[in-house]
Amino acid sequence: MKYTIITALLLAILLPQTTTATANPGDKFSFNGFSGGMTLHCGYLWGGRMTFPTLGGDISSQSMRGVPIGIGGSAKLHFGNHLRIGAEGYSTKLKYGDFGSSLSLGWGGLSADWQIRSGRFLPYAGITVGGGSATDLVFAKSPVHGDDTVMADGNIAYRKYGFAAIVPFIGVEFEVSRRMRLVLKADWLIKTGSPSRSFPSGPRIYFGFSFYHAHASEKR
Repeated sequence: MKYTIITALLLAILLPQTTTATANPGDKFSFNGFSGGMTLHCGYLWGGRMTFPTLGGDISSQSMRGVPIGIGGSAKLHFGNHLRIGAEGYSTKLKYGDFGSSLSLGWGGLSADWQIRSGRFLPYAGITVGGGSATDLVFAKSPVHGDDTVMADGNIAYRKYGFAAIVPFIGVEFEVSRRMRLVLKADWLIKTGSPSRSFPSGPRIYFGFSFYHAHASEKR
């Protein structure tokens, strides 16, 4: 996934600059380690609609709503006991409509969140700012399957475009060990800029894991 690769590159640029800068251990926002992991996600999206004229002169209108499924990852630098700044990237796919239409989304960006500790649970909230690309593939009728090909008799629409986005999120981590935590997160991808009726919105739920390398000064 290209957005996960972008995440890794951003961390590779940020991490050496941060670790080589010797911060005062008593500073409230001194560098305090880093983490990274992977998550799977699902949820429910609604509100988008693809409408286009078919070759037969009819109007096809497919409502985008359903359960998306995807995967992605994040990497974060820790400052003090609460602030984390990093990057993340995800890819998700939504099947919708009556004839197997699909919407694919890939996005990523820079993130910041604030985390607190309550025993082995660490709730947090934050925001990601970035962008990505969307690909719509809409069938106005059931495609005809041949031996090696799929044909739609011209009743098909394809659209690909980029977008900017902000993504507020909340989540909680469970500390399995000092080096590993389980992650549960929810977010809402908001497309910014020019409005698009074919861009659905809704919550996504993430579950995965994260590996940690924290300084011994972290409050537990």
